[in-house]
Amino acid sequence: MGLTIYLNGSYVDEEEAKVSVFDHGLLYGDGVFEGIRAYAGRVFRLPQHIERLYESAKSIMLDPGITEQEMSEVVLETLRRNNLNDAYIRLVVTRGKGDLGIDPEKCPRSTVFCIAASIQLYPEALYEQGLDVITAATQRNGVNTCNARIKSLNYLNSVLAKIEATLAGVSEAIFLTREGYVSECTGDNVFIVKKGVVITPPSYLGLLEGVTRNAVLELAAKLGYPADEAVFTRHDLYVADECFLTGTAAEMIPVVKVDGRIIGDGKPGPITRALLQELRQLAAVDGPEIFPAAAKATAPKGRGRAKK
Repeated sequence: MGLTIYLNGSYVDEEEAKVSVFDHGLLYGDGVFEGIRAYAGRVFRLPQHIERLYESAKSIMLDPGITEQEMSEVVLETLRRNNLNDAYIRLVVTRGKGDLGIDPEKCPRSTVFCIAASIQLYPEALYEQGLDVITAATQRNGVNTCNARIKSLNYLNSVLAKIEATLAGVSEAIFLTREGYVSECTGDNVFIVKKGVVITPPSYLGLLEGVTRNAVLELAAKLGYPADEAVFTRHDLYVADECFLTGTAAEMIPVVKVDGRIIGDGKPGPITRALLQELRQLAAVDGPEIFPAAAKATAPKGRGRAKK
């Protein structure tokens, strides 16, 4: 038996977890998703992830067909059925099966599925050594196009920048806006540290307001480091004292070189290390328990509902 997957109200073996070739999530990238992490028997910041999923769905007028509470239970029950305490969860809502046209009104029911498995985005050694990254020639989508604050299934913009990184022989690429401001990476948020101040770009530039990003801003304040959401350019990256990336899959990983420029002394900096330690401690205690002692594992009912 392989993994157990939640699909439209049922829990099925991964070999049986199939969606139609007419699903608009496949045909057009019409859908939204969340990447979520479980650590030591807890799902890190699950309410915030579910809230963001439903905000993304609302923005594209997509009805997931189940409530936020039911969706949270989908995540927890998928972990239980796979007996996972530590995992990466991919929660997806697509427009559902339609015809070959683009009209979402031709899709009467959404498709919802949840996968819980393991992931290791970067080797553990890179968390000690730091990443070498580039800035991409591919620009981040503007806020008046496909706004990156919507965590949609359409990731071609990120795929193109990731190809640039791979061809350059580095791990990640940083997007710039059309005006030349730093926005985010292909799948992570970007931070710099300058003179003790922790800085990350504001979400209004058209970047995903990451759950891990927001946790790090909170932790910076807790540790007494001034934190700011501010616009900055490649120059600010190059002359930063420290740089790091945050994301659900990546967690928090240092950057030591950007476009060939060594950041700081070329090693993960003290503020980066302090924040990473705090984040890992927080992840172990923040979030609902997967296997609460007195709870019965009950599968949620329902699936994507027809539009009214």
